[in-house]
Amino acid sequence: MSTGNYPSAGQPEPGRETPSADRTPGSYGNAPSYSSDAAGVPAGGPAAEQSGGAAERRVTRTGVIWAAVVAALVLLILLIIFILQNQELVLVKFLGFEGAVPLGMALFIASVTGGVLVAAAGGARILQLRASAHRARARQRR
Repeated sequence: MSTGNYPSAGQPEPGRETPSADRTPGSYGNAPSYSSDAAGVPAGGPAAEQSGGAAERRVTRTGVIWAAVVAALVLLILLIIFILQNQELVLVKFLGFEGAVPLGMALFIASVTGGVLVAAAGGARILQLRASAHRARARQRR
Protein backbone atom coordinates (compact mmCIF):
# COMPACT_ATOMS: atom_id res chain seq x y z
CA MET A 1 0.00 0.00 0.00
CA SER A 2 1.49 3.37 -0.92
CA THR A 3 1.85 6.34 1.40
CA GLY A 4 -1.37 8.30 1.78
CA ASN A 5 -3.47 5.55 0.18
CA TYR A 6 -5.28 4.13 3.20
CA PRO A 7 -8.64 2.36 3.11
CA SER A 8 -11.50 4.33 4.56
CA ALA A 9 -12.78 3.50 8.03
CA GLY A 10 -14.74 0.28 8.21
CA GLN A 11 -13.43 -1.09 4.89
CA PRO A 12 -10.92 -3.92 5.04
CA GLU A 13 -7.63 -3.62 3.22
CA PRO A 14 -7.68 -5.72 0.01
CA GLY A 15 -6.26 -9.18 0.69
CA ARG A 16 -6.18 -8.64 4.47
CA GLU A 17 -9.37 -10.21 5.79
CA THR A 18 -8.96 -10.81 9.51
CA PRO A 19 -11.51 -13.16 11.04
CA SER A 20 -12.80 -12.01 14.41
CA ALA A 21 -11.42 -15.19 16.04
CA ASP A 22 -7.85 -14.20 15.05
CA ARG A 23 -8.06 -10.77 16.65
CA THR A 24 -6.21 -10.24 19.87
CA PRO A 25 -7.94 -8.46 22.75
CA GLY A 26 -7.74 -4.73 22.14
CA SER A 27 -7.19 -5.01 18.36
CA TYR A 28 -9.29 -2.77 16.18
CA GLY A 29 -10.17 -4.39 12.89
CA ASN A 30 -7.36 -3.85 10.41
CA ALA A 31 -5.40 -1.46 12.59
CA PRO A 32 -1.71 -2.37 12.67
CA SER A 33 -0.40 -4.03 15.79
CA TYR A 34 2.41 -2.20 17.53
CA SER A 35 3.35 -5.03 19.87
CA SER A 36 6.63 -5.64 18.03
CA ASP A 37 8.50 -4.29 15.06
CA ALA A 38 10.19 -6.12 12.19
CA ALA A 39 13.32 -6.82 14.25
CA GLY A 40 11.30 -8.56 16.96
CA VAL A 41 11.98 -5.90 19.62
CA PRO A 42 9.04 -5.47 22.03
CA ALA A 43 7.00 -2.28 21.73
CA GLY A 44 8.57 -0.84 24.87
CA GLY A 45 12.03 -1.12 23.32
CA PRO A 46 15.19 -2.00 25.20
CA ALA A 47 14.14 0.07 28.21
CA ALA A 48 11.12 -2.18 28.76
CA GLU A 49 13.33 -5.26 28.77
CA GLN A 50 15.66 -3.71 31.36
CA SER A 51 12.79 -2.75 33.66
CA GLY A 52 11.71 -6.35 34.15
CA GLY A 53 9.39 -6.67 31.16
CA ALA A 54 6.91 -3.96 32.10
CA ALA A 55 5.84 -2.91 28.60
CA GLU A 56 3.45 -0.15 29.63
CA ARG A 57 2.93 2.23 32.51
CA ARG A 58 -0.46 2.35 34.12
CA VAL A 59 -2.07 5.38 35.68
CA THR A 60 -2.99 4.61 39.27
CA ARG A 61 -5.15 6.47 41.76
CA THR A 62 -2.14 6.97 43.99
CA GLY A 63 -0.22 8.57 41.12
CA VAL A 64 -3.10 10.89 40.31
CA ILE A 65 -3.47 11.88 43.96
CA TRP A 66 0.27 12.53 44.21
CA ALA A 67 0.16 14.77 41.11
CA ALA A 68 -2.86 16.64 42.51
CA VAL A 69 -1.09 17.21 45.84
CA VAL A 70 2.01 18.55 44.08
CA ALA A 71 -0.11 20.88 41.94
CA ALA A 72 -2.01 22.08 45.04
CA LEU A 73 1.25 22.77 46.88
CA VAL A 74 2.56 24.82 43.94
CA LEU A 75 -0.68 26.83 43.89
CA LEU A 76 -0.50 27.39 47.66
CA ILE A 77 3.08 28.65 47.38
CA LEU A 78 2.02 31.07 44.64
CA LEU A 79 -0.92 32.18 46.80
CA ILE A 80 1.34 32.84 49.79
CA ILE A 81 3.64 34.92 47.59
CA PHE A 82 0.64 36.89 46.27
CA ILE A 83 -0.68 37.62 49.77
CA LEU A 84 2.75 38.62 51.08
CA GLN A 85 3.30 41.02 48.17
CA ASN A 86 -0.10 42.69 48.64
CA GLN A 87 -0.01 43.82 52.27
CA GLU A 88 -1.47 47.31 51.75
CA LEU A 89 -4.51 47.81 53.98
CA VAL A 90 -7.80 48.42 52.21
CA LEU A 91 -11.15 49.46 53.68
CA VAL A 92 -13.78 46.76 53.21
CA LYS A 93 -17.51 47.36 53.80
CA PHE A 94 -20.05 44.53 53.77
CA LEU A 95 -23.60 44.48 55.14
CA GLY A 96 -22.94 47.29 57.58
CA PHE A 97 -19.61 45.85 58.72
CA GLU A 98 -16.49 47.83 58.05
CA GLY A 99 -12.84 47.00 58.53
CA ALA A 100 -9.31 47.31 57.22
CA VAL A 101 -7.88 44.14 55.70
CA PRO A 102 -4.70 43.51 53.71
CA LEU A 103 -5.45 43.63 49.97
CA GLY A 104 -4.14 40.11 49.30
CA MET A 105 -6.29 38.66 52.07
CA ALA A 106 -9.39 40.56 50.87
CA LEU A 107 -8.95 39.18 47.35
CA PHE A 108 -8.34 35.68 48.74
CA ILE A 109 -11.51 35.83 50.84
CA ALA A 110 -13.49 37.06 47.83
CA SER A 111 -12.19 34.24 45.62
CA VAL A 112 -12.88 31.56 48.24
CA THR A 113 -16.40 32.93 48.72
CA GLY A 114 -16.97 32.78 44.96
CA GLY A 115 -15.66 29.21 44.86
CA VAL A 116 -18.01 28.18 47.68
CA LEU A 117 -20.97 29.69 45.83
CA VAL A 118 -20.05 27.90 42.59
CA ALA A 119 -19.56 24.60 44.48
CA ALA A 120 -22.95 25.02 46.17
CA ALA A 121 -24.67 25.67 42.83
CA GLY A 122 -22.86 22.69 41.24
CA GLY A 123 -23.75 20.43 44.17
CA ALA A 124 -27.41 21.43 43.92
CA ARG A 125 -27.38 20.63 40.20
CA ILE A 126 -25.74 17.23 40.82
CA LEU A 127 -28.38 16.39 43.42
CA GLN A 128 -31.09 17.45 40.98
CA LEU A 129 -29.67 15.23 38.21
CA ARG A 130 -29.27 12.25 40.58
CA ALA A 131 -32.88 12.57 41.73
CA SER A 132 -34.03 12.74 38.11
CA ALA A 133 -31.99 9.64 37.22
CA HIS A 134 -33.33 7.80 40.27
CA ARG A 135 -36.91 8.60 39.25
CA ALA A 136 -36.20 7.40 35.69
CA ARG A 137 -34.74 4.10 36.98
CA ALA A 138 -37.75 3.63 39.28
CA ARG A 139 -40.10 4.14 36.31
CA GLN A 140 -38.18 1.58 34.23
CA ARG A 141 -38.50 -1.07 36.95
CA ARG A 142 -42.30 -0.83 36.96
